[in-house]
Amino acid sequence: MTGRQPAVSVGRPGLPARRGALARHRGAAAAVAAAAALLAAGGLVDVAQATVNGLTAGAIFALGAVGLSLVYGSLRLINFAHGDFLTFGAYAALLANAGLGLPLVAAALVALAATALLGVGMELAMWRPMRARGAGALQLILMAIGLAFVVRYAIAFVAGPEPRRLGVDVTSSYDLPGGLRIGQTELWVTVIAFAVLAAVVVLLRSSSLGKQMRALSDDVDLAETTGVDTGRVIIVIWAFAGVLAGLAGVLYASALGSFDPNVGFIILLSLFAAVILGGMGSAYGALLGGVTIGLVQEWSTLFIDVRWKLVVGFAVLVAVLTLRPEGFFGGERRL
Repeated sequence: MTGRQPAVSVGRPGLPARRGALARHRGAAAAVAAAAALLAAGGLVDVAQATVNGLTAGAIFALGAVGLSLVYGSLRLINFAHGDFLTFGAYAALLANAGLGLPLVAAALVALAATALLGVGMELAMWRPMRARGAGALQLILMAIGLAFVVRYAIAFVAGPEPRRLGVDVTSSYDLPGGLRIGQTELWVTVIAFAVLAAVVVLLRSSSLGKQMRALSDDVDLAETTGVDTGRVIIVIWAFAGVLAGLAGVLYASALGSFDPNVGFIILLSLFAAVILGGMGSAYGALLGGVTIGLVQEWSTLFIDVRWKLVVGFAVLVAVLTLRPEGFFGGERRL
């Protein structure tokens, strides 16, 4: 018996592969052009020094952005108060260090615990009751903005608006090969930040808690049917995000030398730029996005005055939202 042969696709073979190769070639060409522009603007030593500075800033941005992204990826909550959590961590360390006389390391641990408690407290007092009442996205955003103002002005009321300092050495520095320099405090900040980020990656990829976070991010109802205690995991996420925010605040305040109650608000848009660059809800993307934003901002000082480098982060934010809203390093709704 004769049968009809199945239809054969006559599409162009290898077209997706060729498109991917073309995109990679364009990306490589853009990277080469950017490197050439940087070298022309400042020379090899200046570019290398800006890169060292950018890694320090980028590591801090990544810490803050990962916590922000974890909350969004799990709860779909854009926490506009996250920057003020960083400020809270810095002032908690200041209180423990200058007020209680604790060494800076012990003061930092106190700050991490206090910021974690702040995050968990806000979950229990605000976000969980509002979710139970079926609050919409606009209501939650307005509450987050209101919380940001409450935390910021409460800090200013208690500690005062004047700049404060942690007990760190901001003058000593190390000489690196090639004529580069890095501050003693900046070096420790960078090492600690990248070590913690590496631990976060391991936790998310390999631990049972990381798998539960990913399950919660994918589908809350399905996670519950598979035995995940979503209420407990949400508490852990807030505590985890608080620890990262508190650490980012302490490290940022240490690197700056002086800080005031607005420090978290100033850094917040850079954190949002990192999260959007990496892909909303992607913790790995936020990590890469934070480092990228730090590098881009410091590289920009080769072309513009250092006072305007924050504007570069905002420009990146607008460009990414316009050209690729899902982000360059990740996709939406993924941890």
